[in-house]
Amino acid sequence: MISSIVLVKQVPDTANITGNVMQEDGTVNRAKLPAVLNHEDRVALELALQVKDQYGGAVAAVSMGPPRASDILRECLYMGADSAYLVTDRKFAGADTLATSYVLSEAIRKIGPFDLVFAGRQAIDGDTAQVGPQTAEKLGIPQITYVDAILGVKNRVLTARHRIDGGSEVVTCKLPALLTVLKDAAEPRPFKARRVMAFKGAKSLLELEKMAEGNSLLYIDKLVHEFQSRSMFIPTLTMDDLQLDPARCGVQGSPTKVYKVESVVLTSDGRQSVPPTKEGLGSLIDQLLADHILG
Repeated sequence: MISSIVLVKQVPDTANITGNVMQEDGTVNRAKLPAVLNHEDRVALELALQVKDQYGGAVAAVSMGPPRASDILRECLYMGADSAYLVTDRKFAGADTLATSYVLSEAIRKIGPFDLVFAGRQAIDGDTAQVGPQTAEKLGIPQITYVDAILGVKNRVLTARHRIDGGSEVVTCKLPALLTVLKDAAEPRPFKARRVMAFKGAKSLLELEKMAEGNSLLYIDKLVHEFQSRSMFIPTLTMDDLQLDPARCGVQGSPTKVYKVESVVLTSDGRQSVPPTKEGLGSLIDQLLADHILG
């Protein structure tokens, strides 16, 4: 039996990002953008589910983000996750990878014992590939990055294949461990109709509180008990729940600052054909050297 935790992130649809979404403090106003589940995190969830299918156990999805990140947690439940946790607090806003990995590592400890932590290699809104490795470091566990296949688990030792420059290699690692997953490691399974029907009404604590605020006949304690009894409750973890150091969270705990976001559009202007001859290739190399692209 293997217990897995999958880190998933709700990211802005990068096809719609423009400089207009930047705020004065250098952060991105995500509320102005459509949000989707980061693809590599979806692949990471698929690998975790494959491990569960083969060895048994349970899979928990964890997302750090605004309250609306509950949407992607429901998608994780539709795919096959056994439980989902929302890590959210206004004090987490503006977190860079250092602050994010601190919060996530403490959330993982809070959720309970685990054998594997899965994460996508990187998120499309940052492209740093730092959160997974930094989280492993804070948890004090080994990590395998750029994983494209899990080859087996035996006697608490994981065997996986991961990409390196020029090829790939097979490595072993004692559990518990953290893996970051490449986008082509697996094809995510579709939602199961039965699970969609079962979990489409799953709610986080914040969503239940909003329901209670709009109806004087509803009481939050009873709502939570009702949804827990039906396995449709998405627990919410805040700074107070995790007993975090405020100096290490949000903007205050983030030394990295976003300067600006630019939308770059590549066009075909200036295209040059290179004849497949020795002279043509020589001319191309000379031009690359002159432009300081080579050398």
